[in-house]
Parts: sequence; structure tokens; C-alpha cells
Amino acid sequence: MGVVTAKRPVKPGPATTTEQVKLTWQAKLRRDWPLLVMNLPMLLLVLAFWWLPALGNVIAFQDYNPYTGGITGSPIIGFTNFALLFQDPQFLRAMLNTLSITAFQLVFYFPVPIMLALLLNSIVSAKLRAFVQGVVYMPFFFSWVLVVAIFQQMFGGAGLLAQLLRERGYEGVDWMTNSDTFILLITSQTIWKDAGWGAIIFLAALSTIDPNLYEAAAVDGARRWRRMWHITLPGLRPVIVLLLILRLGDALNVGFEQFMLQRSAVGSEVSEVFDTFVYWSGLRTGDLGYGAAAGLFKGVVGLLLILAANRVAHAMGERGVYSRS
Repeated sequence: MGVVTAKRPVKPGPATTTEQVKLTWQAKLRRDWPLLVMNLPMLLLVLAFWWLPALGNVIAFQDYNPYTGGITGSPIIGFTNFALLFQDPQFLRAMLNTLSITAFQLVFYFPVPIMLALLLNSIVSAKLRAFVQGVVYMPFFFSWVLVVAIFQQMFGGAGLLAQLLRERGYEGVDWMTNSDTFILLITSQTIWKDAGWGAIIFLAALSTIDPNLYEAAAVDGARRWRRMWHITLPGLRPVIVLLLILRLGDALNVGFEQFMLQRSAVGSEVSEVFDTFVYWSGLRTGDLGYGAAAGLFKGVVGLLLILAANRVAHAMGERGVYSRS
């Protein structure tokens, strides 16, 4: 007599694999058309003032003459303008100055709005906080002409600081014409003008942190610094990473007006940056193809820096500027 063995019933369970349904572009269009309509005015603005003018970068590869051939009639010379750039000592000096200033400000300016936002957020009195915010925001609305004039009155050879030193028997200083301290001067000007406005986005990020986290940490005995280290800074981390990526992408754009106003005082050896180089070598001399090559090189390097920094942000677990859905 044979032995009959019954098979144990298999209980239905969840699927081991999750199938992700990929939407077609028509389905995505039906889903997202309100957002596209809402962004249409800005897209038209970008198209008119950024994308279409960007087609003019073709003159970087031409022996461009606006009076004879124009864009359509100027001969193509390939990468000749770019080869001439890297043989130009003024371009190499401008690139070195730009990278040095960017690295210096990344260390000594970028953390300032974060610290300022933390200080403003710690002010208990709402009226006092609003007053301090108004004071630190105000310089952002000053033009660079006014900012340089104020610093000239404070730190120039006939400025307030030099007069106070002379009255006390010391030799007066003129920081506005000292090429050795020029990088400190422009960084302090940038901090005074832009740090208050840059703290706004960090204050907005601080407002999204759950207050219950601070209360629970205080009950557990965590002091102010430990709460800041374990709650505040992790809450600011996504915003810090995002702004750091954008700052790296804008690394070669350190400004034009600020350096142009102080170029004659300190000399071009320390004040020549990409933007002023494009102006002097392209617009002033009429060699627009050469200047366009320098501007295009700056844009391509900025794009590569954004892509590299965004990949690092993804490796750190952050979204960065964009992420694939």
C-alpha cells in the first residue's frame, strides 16, 4: 500500500518584486499640464533672453566681423580663438585670480549667511529680530558704486580709520589701494552687502524644522550646542548642499562691477577676472569672437562643476539640483 503525502498549501504573500509602471509622455502631459501652463511665462522669458541669444556663441568659432560678414558671413576658424586664449598670459592671470577669489570666498563667505541665520533665529524678541533683519538686509539694495564709496570713506587713505590712526600717532593705512589685501577687501565688501540677503533662505529652512524635536532634545538633557548639531544643521543640510552646488556652478562669475570700479586703484594684476577680461579683450578691442570664446569657456566650466557637484550630492544621499525620477 502506497503512502500518500499531502503537499503543504502555500499561503499567498506579497510579490517579491514590484513592477513600476512607466508612464508615456502623453500620460505625463495629461498629469502635469497645469504645472506646464503655470511655468509657460517663465519658459518664454528664458527662451527669449537666454536660449536664443546663446545661439550667438557660434561667433566663438568664427573670425567674426559684425560690419562685413556678420554671423552668417564670417568664416569658420574652429578652435583657433580657444587656442589663442590659453596662450594669452592675461587670460591665464584672469583665470588664476578668479579661481583664487572663488576658493577664498567659498571658505570665508559661504558660511556667513548660515551663521547669521542661526543668530537671527536665536533672537527671542520678535521686534528686535525684525529690526536686526532690516538692518542686515539693507546693504543688499545698495549699488556697488555706493558700497565701494562707503568703503573708501572708511578704509581709504583719507578715510575714517586712517584719520583715527594718525590722531593717535600711528601711520595711516590705505586698504583700498593695497593689492596684497585686495582679496580680503572684496570678500568683506561681499559679506557686508550680500550676507543678510543670503540668510533669508536659511531662515526659511529653519522655520520648517519641527519645534517638538527641540523640546524632546531639551527634555533628554541636550544643551543648545548639541541641539544645533543634531537637529538644526541636519535640517539645513539639503539647503546647504543645494546652494553649494549652485555656488560652484557660478564659481567663475565673481562679478564685474565690483572689480571694474576698483581696477584702477589696485591694478589689473590682482583685479582681472573673467568678466573684466571679456570686457577688455572683446568689447573694448572689437574682437568679439575672442571675447565670446572666453565667455563660452566660462559657461562650459560652470556647467561641468554643477554636474560634478550634483553627482557628489547624490552620493551623499541628497537630491541636489535635479534627480532622475
